[in-house]
Amino acid sequence: MVEQLQNVVTYIENHLGDDLSTDELARFIKGSAYNFNKVFLALSGYTVREYIRVRRLSEANKALLQGLGVTDVAYRYGYSSLDGFSRAFAAWAGVLPSEVRKSGFSKTAPILSFKISVIGGTGMECRIKKMPAFTFAGVTKRVPMQFEGVNQEIVSLAQSITAEQREMMHRLQNIEPKEVVNASFDADANFLKEEGNLTHLIGVLTTEDEVGPLLEAIPVEAMSWAVFPCEGPFPSALQDTMARIYAEWLPVSGYEVINAPSFSFTRMDPGKPGYAYSEVWTPVQQR
Repeated sequence: MVEQLQNVVTYIENHLGDDLSTDELARFIKGSAYNFNKVFLALSGYTVREYIRVRRLSEANKALLQGLGVTDVAYRYGYSSLDGFSRAFAAWAGVLPSEVRKSGFSKTAPILSFKISVIGGTGMECRIKKMPAFTFAGVTKRVPMQFEGVNQEIVSLAQSITAEQREMMHRLQNIEPKEVVNASFDADANFLKEEGNLTHLIGVLTTEDEVGPLLEAIPVEAMSWAVFPCEGPFPSALQDTMARIYAEWLPVSGYEVINAPSFSFTRMDPGKPGYAYSEVWTPVQQR
């Protein structure tokens, strides 16, 4: 996949003035646009659209310094109006494009280069588990994205669960992993950049048709899941595993992520304060 991602970067460079779509670029990795977006962002730190935008503006900056007119530069790099280009450039650079040549202002966004690095790190344990259709039954809340430390909004959600809701979850729970799980879905666009919000669920997996009025039901189709166990300090070991799934495992696994809720569960170790066993369940299909 690394070579395929590099081909994407090369294609973008050769078509900066064209109307590039994520679906069009995803064909280079022979997978879904959803999986492509996740892997690209995890490895580069950019969404695909953001990378295209900053590369266009970086090349526009060069062209302006070379003396090309603002209007010509705007249309060369895919902007349909001078006003739209001026606002986008000013937001990125902090100066208007009309001021670039006079001031000599220069800002660049380098071309990405995807490479394989062998660093002697630890391997990732994973098993593929086929699951029938089921329903998440639990409580939900829209929470801010947070990839390090304890998310206090999720803590607040957990504390809001009533005894009646806990009893109902216990009665409904009838399918692996038979644990109280945390599931995340409906994330805003920049979900891997810790921007925006997502819906967080605390609940159980069930095959029952009705979950009752106290809990929300989120149906999930039958599919395969990549299951990643991890042990270590909580929540850092769990968060590190989640990051490594996208940055290390997916690019070389032969699988791609499906647009469905991922989930995890955690068992705290009573003999080791702050230490836990966790599993991350990620919905996947073969590429």
